[in-house]
Amino acid sequence: GLVLGVYSSEKDDGAAQFTSAGDAFDKLVSGKLRALLSLCGPPLKKGKTRIFHGLHQDFPSVVVVGLGKKNAGINEQENWNEGKENIRTAVAVGCRQIQDLEIPCVEVDPCGDAQAAAEGAVLGLHEYNELKKKKKPVVTPQLHGSAESEAWQKGVIYAEGQNLARYLMEAPANYITPIKFAEHIEQKLRSFSNVKVHIRPESWITTQEMGAFLSVAKGSAEPPIFLEIHYLGGANTNDSPLVFVGKGVTFDSGGISLKPSSGMDAMRADMGGAATICSAIVTAAALKLPLNIIGLAPLCENMPSGKATKPGDVVRAKNGKTIQVDNTDAEGRLLLADALCYAHNFNARAIVNAATLTGAMDVALGSAAAGVFTNSSWLWTHLYEASILTGDRVWRMPLFEHYTKQVTDCPLADVSNIGKYSRAGGACTAAAFLKEFVTASHWAHLDIAGVMSNKDEVPYLRKGMAGRPTRTLVEFAARLSQDSHN
Repeated sequence: GLVLGVYSSEKDDGAAQFTSAGDAFDKLVSGKLRALLSLCGPPLKKGKTRIFHGLHQDFPSVVVVGLGKKNAGINEQENWNEGKENIRTAVAVGCRQIQDLEIPCVEVDPCGDAQAAAEGAVLGLHEYNELKKKKKPVVTPQLHGSAESEAWQKGVIYAEGQNLARYLMEAPANYITPIKFAEHIEQKLRSFSNVKVHIRPESWITTQEMGAFLSVAKGSAEPPIFLEIHYLGGANTNDSPLVFVGKGVTFDSGGISLKPSSGMDAMRADMGGAATICSAIVTAAALKLPLNIIGLAPLCENMPSGKATKPGDVVRAKNGKTIQVDNTDAEGRLLLADALCYAHNFNARAIVNAATLTGAMDVALGSAAAGVFTNSSWLWTHLYEASILTGDRVWRMPLFEHYTKQVTDCPLADVSNIGKYSRAGGACTAAAFLKEFVTASHWAHLDIAGVMSNKDEVPYLRKGMAGRPTRTLVEFAARLSQDSHN
């Protein structure tokens, strides 16, 4: 199969405006493609397709897909590069049509941006069907022509990174337990000589005095794991690393503060923070990014049992602060607190944590963007600029002292794990809680609860766990590595 892009004409009655690949193919078939398109009715709108059969022996089926306006670039209102998003969407739609025709291989028009085209193809075709007998036919996308093969390959690596996060998040919690998660990532990194993976057991977590993390894990029969990854891509292995920290709750029942059963199955993806940061490191290694990255993922389940933490219990974090656990379903911040304390051991250039932390984040931004809380405008600028390129957006949220008071005004301990006005500003009080365990001057917390899954909002992702914002984290790391070079 072949997927070709066509721009919408400036005038409604205008003839189809092909990409250079489309033009070349039209010449190859003596102008038949253009003629057929004009016979098919009005010009193709963005993301809409037409399929033609029998035009050329090498491509029994050709899908032509609308790319929108030719000169679409950065849209200030939307905070993304609209041209790139249009290409991702168009290519994904075209590739899925080829898949529906059960054609095993598709060549993709680079549409003027081979990286975006590759991302659209590889993200658009991905589906978790490991456990089904009946599977969709596997389609292998490849670049049509050879002009932009390096950019295409980069796009494939970016998209495969996000697909790894989607795979981990979508898999049932009895398949991706803390130890299985760690082993899966270790296996993905095995071939890289400049990566070390440490799978730390419960005994190590205990010696590190991570009392907050252990308090979440103790309700489950699954032992907790602390996954630590060192990627040494920098020219000097002693250069200050970028430290990624990810919440790794492989299933979140809420603990004693049990969640409602409706929709609880989605909590298999409550380790989305760990999935995205680990996948970003796998991607950075594949891209050979010239910087050092350390990944930290505290992994456990949050379950109710006779051993589980009770509301009102007080636990002690690694830095010695005591925490009153007023709600056992506000558990992600507890394991992140200890992991963030540990992250300060590495003389980091920046610490960036990701977590499906609060339902309040989903209420605030929905699935449009991940919320970013940061004490560093330098860090914010890098994350924001990366997200414009990837289309996987971030939006800055406040870290006001106003919210800190609501978690530090606590009857029994130094800090409470929920704000004293309960639901008000829930994402902000969660971030304020984390800030109590950070002394680094460049720290950012990404609350990715709202972008955890996709219904139909991102047209180049199928329904299911989204693996967002893996590509933004990778692009951010790439920008940081250029920074250190200059």
